[in-house]
Amino acid sequence: MTSQPSELASQPEQERRQAARRAAVRTLGLPNAVVSEFDFWDDSFEGRRLFSELLGTFFLVLVAVGGGMVSARFGGNAVPYTAKVVAPALMVAAIILFMGTVSGAHLNPAVSIAFAARGNFPWRRVPAYIVAQFLGGILATLLLWALIGKQGSAGLTLPGPGIGSGTAMVWEIVLTTGLVSVILGTASGAQQIGAFAAIGVASYIALAGLWGAPVSGASMNPARSLGPALVLGDWTAWWAYLVGPVAGGLVAVGIAYVLRGRGGGLSAVQAAQGTLGPRLPPGPLQRP
Repeated sequence: MTSQPSELASQPEQERRQAARRAAVRTLGLPNAVVSEFDFWDDSFEGRRLFSELLGTFFLVLVAVGGGMVSARFGGNAVPYTAKVVAPALMVAAIILFMGTVSGAHLNPAVSIAFAARGNFPWRRVPAYIVAQFLGGILATLLLWALIGKQGSAGLTLPGPGIGSGTAMVWEIVLTTGLVSVILGTASGAQQIGAFAAIGVASYIALAGLWGAPVSGASMNPARSLGPALVLGDWTAWWAYLVGPVAGGLVAVGIAYVLRGRGGGLSAVQAAQGTLGPRLPPGPLQRP
């Protein structure tokens, strides 16, 4: 509803300015502005967001799975161990920077669930995001398979030699707790750092992989693990790579509550849901 001039006149100056600012926002043609100022309930832009999640997860899995498959195809030193660990982290940073404002660049079902549990993302949009993420992982693995062929278990995330599925699951819980804590922390209103969040997230992925990959593969992402498992037909310890990351993400949500209280702040919601460029709405500019 639009406030009448007489009602605005009776409000303090600051409240009148805030009301005018909100009214102005709703007339700029921004996506979702009429239905909700921050919740992004307008389904007309959901296709772009889902495509963003599919494409981003596709590139992430292409790098993460491709490193192992290329090494198996062309020799163990074709892609050094450090490169296999660091390349996915750098890819995540690039994806966050180039399309994080479209969908939030979750790229990971555990992250989508954690954002929703934190109150920064609508639960009703989580299933479609997860489907898009898994589809991106499957398509990336299919492409690698078509180009260089199946290379045994190369590219899969599997427990290390002598490591049981239970140990791998706990390992994934610990690693994912740290990852999602970094994601939630850099997206919070207390210390939201915009594009620099990509550096923090990528740094954690690289560091966790350098010491954690020999134990569990340091997946921290069900789409990265289960998509290739489906395509390559190897379901070894698959449940550890589903339960571990999701449980770790929920633990991180609890930690975020202890550190910063309830979620749902503006900056955290925008980071989780994307903005589709609020300073420049999609579509051609209006020419005078």
